[in-house]
Amino acid sequence: MKFMRFISAGLGAAALALSAQAAGGAKHPHAPEGGWDFQGPLGELDMDSVQRGYQVYREVCASCHSMRLLHYRNLGEPGGPFYDPEYPNANDNPLVKAFAAQDEILSTEPNDVGDYDYRPARTSDPFKSPYPNEQAARAANGGAYPPDLSVITKARAGGASYIYSLMTGYPEEAAITTHTIESVGEDGETVTEQQTLIEVAEMSVFEHGDSHYEGELVQPVGQYYNPYFAGDTSAQWQGDPRHAPPGGFLAMPPQLTPGRVEYLDGTEATVSQMAEDVAAFLQWAGEPKQTQRKSTGLAAMIYLAILAVLLWFSFHRIWRKVDH
Repeated sequence: MKFMRFISAGLGAAALALSAQAAGGAKHPHAPEGGWDFQGPLGELDMDSVQRGYQVYREVCASCHSMRLLHYRNLGEPGGPFYDPEYPNANDNPLVKAFAAQDEILSTEPNDVGDYDYRPARTSDPFKSPYPNEQAARAANGGAYPPDLSVITKARAGGASYIYSLMTGYPEEAAITTHTIESVGEDGETVTEQQTLIEVAEMSVFEHGDSHYEGELVQPVGQYYNPYFAGDTSAQWQGDPRHAPPGGFLAMPPQLTPGRVEYLDGTEATVSQMAEDVAAFLQWAGEPKQTQRKSTGLAAMIYLAILAVLLWFSFHRIWRKVDH
């Protein structure tokens, strides 16, 4: 009986998975060409990329997304993108101090007249949030709440690959058409609306093995289609209802355009490069000590391997005259 229940549960889960796939789901995220340097037990973050990713976050993402779990000093700690051995105490790192001073935060102590003034942030302060609270964030974004990015690579399936795919997965201009629709309102006046259509077959992310998506998506006002964002596109799909494209609609418009960030190291700021760099930065932010963890883990595995060999020889030496 238990075996049959187990089989029934498995079939039910498979049916739910298939229904989610049919409803749209989300396209499987992928890493940039060449993969990630930090993958694998010996992989390490490319700190040049992490540094550029911090610049992308500051100039693009920080206007809407917070990182409340990070402090400015984390940037200069061992394993951080701006660590300098000359400053073992990250609070003394002049570069980190400069990064913190670029932001002004509300003081927690009143001045002489009882008012709270803004002051330059210190290295001990957490990253400045763009909004004072969730209500203000929703009011500024049409009801949508921009998620905190501190551990976003841990909170989303696919991790850094999800971030990279999402940032590069928006439809290209060639796939977008805008039409003017006129209708008669209740008062008899003509109402003019703009309707945005997405030609899915024209999107580069569907070029390989996805030719059956023949049709158009009607993009809701204030929403933007992305095949890597979880959702259901069947209600907006004008095509074969059996083959609604994967993905969903989110409130964040495309953020990366060629040259939007002028990298300090002279790297060309293509969309894929900026997406890769900010994904690497968020990967570091989700686990700032991962380089030290991997180094410690490798040393521990080598020690345990040597210990296992010594124990094996010791066992056979001590019990050599005993039948096994």
